Amino acid sequence: MGERKPLRRSSQRFQEIDFLRAVAIVFMVIFHMVYDLHEFAGAAVDYQAPLWFILGKTSALLFILLSGLSSGLSSSPVRRGLNVLFYGMVVTLVTYLVMKEEYVRFGILHFLGIAMILSPLFRRLSSRLLWVIAALIACLGFWFKTLVVQTSFFLPLGLMYGGFSTIDYYPLFPYLAVTIIGILIYRHFYSQGAGSGRSSQNLLVWSRPRINWRLPGWIQWLSRNSLGIYLIHQPILLLLLYISNHL
Repeated sequence: MGERKPLRRSSQRFQEIDFLRAVAIVFMVIFHMVYDLHEFAGAAVDYQAPLWFILGKTSALLFILLSGLSSGLSSSPVRRGLNVLFYGMVVTLVTYLVMKEEYVRFGILHFLGIAMILSPLFRRLSSRLLWVIAALIACLGFWFKTLVVQTSFFLPLGLMYGGFSTIDYYPLFPYLAVTIIGILIYRHFYSQGAGSGRSSQNLLVWSRPRINWRLPGWIQWLSRNSLGIYLIHQPILLLLLYISNHL
């Protein structure tokens, strides 16, 4: 309906997407390092201070935005979503065994998995309708934060029960709005025919500027292995802290 065929680039990656994903990875590792120093090493550093909070939140929002954008470049977003959701459940199990009360019920991986699975449905809608849905999801998400329910069943939607606490929580409302914005960015900048002047399905259509520079190999490596880095960086950080405390 509102979707165009994706650009076909079999051998060339989008440099700006790789760069932003690498930035998200670096920000995430720095934030979690500060968190671990406070929680497990007793360091006098406040991970909730504005600088660290903004760093961690920027990382998560970049991942969500790029996930929506990349859904249009993927031939199998549902399969990728199921894979990410599986690893999210692994995180739930591990954190439940280690942290009990603050274990991850619906963290960033759970969110990204569900968002990827839903992305083909969103991509069938017109841009005008997607803007409306994104605005409604954002408004509902902020309203849900003011409510308290009596069950954990609605946690994925952003409705929390009294005393709820967790180390990682990214509900569908309001964060699906960021996913939808990513899909709209893909449609306006990356889908085939963008910038051709055909705007019957889109609110606005822009031409994406051509990127001629090439990223260093280590940045491309970070981007291509972002999921693996997410899964192993915390155990590595905690191991390094353990070693430093016992030297």
